[in-house]
Order: sequence, then structure tokens, then C-alpha cells
Amino acid sequence: MNKNELIAVVAENIDMSKSDVAKAVDGVFEAITKSLQNATEVRLVGFGTFSISRRKATQGRNPRTGEAIQIPASNQPKFKAGKGLKEAVN
Repeated sequence: MNKNELIAVVAENIDMSKSDVAKAVDGVFEAITKSLQNATEVRLVGFGTFSISRRKATQGRNPRTGEAIQIPASNQPKFKAGKGLKEAVN
């Protein structure tokens, strides 16, 4: 399911226009993104938790040349499914 399909399903389920639902979905995604940018986790009880994991700098190799390269440290978004979501799909 892509974003447009999600919007269509939600709009049908709650009897709202697709444009209003699209604004709501975009608002949710924006709120989650901003929270993660501020290193604050987002916990949706029964659904799951979005958080940030810090990946430290490492040394890797260029697969074409074999040359050693430095891979910089970065923040990686993580999602851990909640109990309700796990039970729903099993």
C-alpha cells in the first residue's frame, strides 16, 4: 500500500474528503519527522514506537577499487511494532 492508497482507504473509512485526509496524513508524518529530528521518540500505544538510533563512524571499503573509506556517523530512524500491531498481524 502506498501513501495515496492509504489516504483513499482512510477517507472511505471515516467518510471524509481525500484532500482533508491527505492533509491529516501529511501532518502526522511531519509531526513524527520533527519529533525524531529533535531526538524525541514517538510512542503510539498499541501500534509502535518510532525512535532514533545513533550509528557510529566506521571504516568500509569501496567495492570497485578496494580502497578504504570512512563512513561518517549518522542517525537512523527505527520502528518497533507494539503488542497490538504484532497481535493483529499474527
